Amino acid sequence: MRYAIVESGGKQYKAVEGQTIEVDRLSNEEGAQVDLKALLMADGDEFMVGTPTVSGIEVRATVVDHFRGDKVFRFKYSPKKRIRVRGGHRQQYTRLMVDFIGRPGEVRKMEEAEPAPVVEEEKPEAESEVKAEKPARAPAKEAAKKAEKKAPATSSPKGKKPAAKKSTTTKKSSK
Repeated sequence: MRYAIVESGGKQYKAVEGQTIEVDRLSNEEGAQVDLKALLMADGDEFMVGTPTVSGIEVRATVVDHFRGDKVFRFKYSPKKRIRVRGGHRQQYTRLMVDFIGRPGEVRKMEEAEPAPVVEEEKPEAESEVKAEKPARAPAKEAAKKAEKKAPATSSPKGKKPAAKKSTTTKKSSK
């Protein structure tokens, strides 16, 4: 698998032939070819590291589309001052399809990743699919339980506290 670490907009991305990368928005139109700076190129066990870029290696990509990322919310809050500011931001991105990584003029077939094998799940038979259902509760039992919950406690009515007990100790008078 041949891949390269490329730079776009001051950020670094891993570009693999035949896959897409999402970079900060570029001014190019959809379908346009873009050349990216290669900082590192790897082809199997072979690595080429640049200082800062790898000379003689080009990375070509095609602009697939322009889109906006997810909204990121921010919230400023100052207690006791009635300051509450809510704002949001959506970053704009460009999706690039990496077409070629290598030396100019190099003819090379793009290695395509093998698709994952499709595994079909076996459907259970109709008999095992039917589960034993719980018997329904009798309506009389449900009504009795609801009545018990709604009935007030008989020990003391709500809102009243029991009277304080009188103390039985007597003070000794000193003479």
